[in-house]
Amino acid sequence: MTVIKPHLAIVEADHLATPPALVALPDIQAAAARIAGRVARTPLVASPSLSRLCGQPVHLKLETRQPIGAFKLRGAMNAVLALDEEQRRHGLVTASTGNHGRAVAYTARELGLHATICMSALVPANKVEAIRSLGAEIRIVGRSQDDAQIEVERQVAERGLIPIPPFDHPDVVAGQGTIGLELVEDLPELALVLVPLSGGGLAGGIAAAIKALRPKARVIGISMERGAAMVAAIAAGRPVEVVEEETLADSLGGGIGLANRVTFALCRDLLDEVVLLSETEIAAGIRHAAREEGEIVEGAGAVGIAALLAGKVRPHGPTAIIVSGRNIDDAGHRRIVSGAAA
Repeated sequence: MTVIKPHLAIVEADHLATPPALVALPDIQAAAARIAGRVARTPLVASPSLSRLCGQPVHLKLETRQPIGAFKLRGAMNAVLALDEEQRRHGLVTASTGNHGRAVAYTARELGLHATICMSALVPANKVEAIRSLGAEIRIVGRSQDDAQIEVERQVAERGLIPIPPFDHPDVVAGQGTIGLELVEDLPELALVLVPLSGGGLAGGIAAAIKALRPKARVIGISMERGAAMVAAIAAGRPVEVVEEETLADSLGGGIGLANRVTFALCRDLLDEVVLLSETEIAAGIRHAAREEGEIVEGAGAVGIAALLAGKVRPHGPTAIIVSGRNIDDAGHRRIVSGAAA
C-alpha cells in the first residue's frame, strides 16, 4: 500500500489485546439479505464531467439517496436486526459524529426501540437536530468522538443499554460492505473505487466485498489532512490516537480506538492506497458536486470527487466514487458553492 504519512500528534497503543475479527464475503451477503427492503439500493450514475476530466468512465454511488441521507443506515440496520429480542428491549446506545447516530435513531424508530446518541460538541448542529427529530435521546459530551465513547460506556454500565458501534463491529462493517456488492452488480468492469476513510467501517467493508469479487480492482481510501486517525494508524502500523480537529469533512473525524478489532486490520490489508486532502480541496469537491453533478454533498461525501479534481488519484479504468452523505448545513453549503468559503 502507498501511504501518505500525516503530520499528526499520535499516541501509540501497546498492542491489540485480541486478534482482529475480520469480515468476509459471506457476512456481507448475509447482511444484504437481512437489510433488504429496509435500506435503499442506491443508484450508480455516470458523471460526464469527471469522465471527461479523467479520460475514463467515472460513476457516482449516491448513498445520499438513503432515507437518512447517508450510507450509515446499512451498518446500523444490519447490526440492530442481528440482535435478539431481549437485547433490543434494553435499548440502544452509540457514539457518533452525526450520520451514524442518525442511522441508529432512524433504525430504532422503525423498530420501535429506544436509542441514546452520544456526540461531542464538534458535531454540527444540523446533524444533532436531525437525530433529535427522530425521537432519540441526545447526550453532548466533550470535544471528541473518544469523549462521546466514554459516555457510551457509562450508559452501558449504568443502564444496560446495548452499544451499536459506529464502525468497529463485524455486523456494522458487513452492512456497509453491501455497497461493494451493488457496485460489482452495476459495474462489472469496475477497476477503481474511491471511498471516504474515517473509522474504516465503510472502506473496510467495501474493500472486503470488492477484493473477494474483483481482486484486480483497486480500492483507495480518501481522508482529510486534519486528524485522519485511520491514516495515522496505518502509517504507524498500529491503532493510534490523533487530535480531533474541525474540518469540512466532519463525518470523517474521530479516532479508531486503540483496541480496534476489525477495521484497522481490514483497511491495513485491503486498501491499495490512502490519500489526504486539504480543506480547500474538499471545498472544491463540494462545489463541483453542486455545480456540475446537481448533488448536495457534505464534505466527507465529496472527498472522492475532490481527489480526482486535485489530481491526487488518476484512474486507469472504470471508476466508482462513493458519495457517502448529503447532511451538510444549508448556510455553510451555500457559502462553499458560492466560493465564499474554502
